[in-house]
Amino acid sequence: RPKGEVVAFLKAGGGVGASALAVQAAAVAAARGAVEVCVADLDLQFGAAALYLDLPEAITLADCMSSGANLAETPFATALARHRSGVRVLAAPREIVALEMLTPEHVEALLSGLRRDFGLVLVDLPAVWTAWTNQVLHLADRIVLVTQMSVPHVQLVKRQLRVLTAQGLEGRPLTLVCNGLTSDQ
Repeated sequence: RPKGEVVAFLKAGGGVGASALAVQAAAVAAARGAVEVCVADLDLQFGAAALYLDLPEAITLADCMSSGANLAETPFATALARHRSGVRVLAAPREIVALEMLTPEHVEALLSGLRRDFGLVLVDLPAVWTAWTNQVLHLADRIVLVTQMSVPHVQLVKRQLRVLTAQGLEGRPLTLVCNGLTSDQ
């Protein structure tokens, strides 16, 4: 089976709807049935992908890490909860945890295991930059930057684009999604 594609959802500020879009995109992709699809909710403090999919008891990243197993060897294809759409979900921790819970090495092992088991992995990131979120973006095949059409959010998009360039990610395929548009926008 070919290596799965990883798409990272990056927020231009909180509350832009990136998590909802990631979950909806995953459900649409899973309904097409071409590949197995997974949403990995790495928004460690405010992730809601499992709740959007009505899977509140889904296995979390914290569960996987506390098991002591190497994340790269975790059998995600059988361990993760399946939504009726076919999407599998790796949920964010149920309680708020420190962002430092993850390291770039954890992310590398995690994405290796998820790529092995799924044809498409949609990763929901927190709205902050850390060493491990940077690593996710470097390992992703493409980035979806989600924003809203307001002056503050346009400024936040500019900032995110500058950081992406500073991190050497300017060549990575990037899709800008303007969410929550009103009819006059």
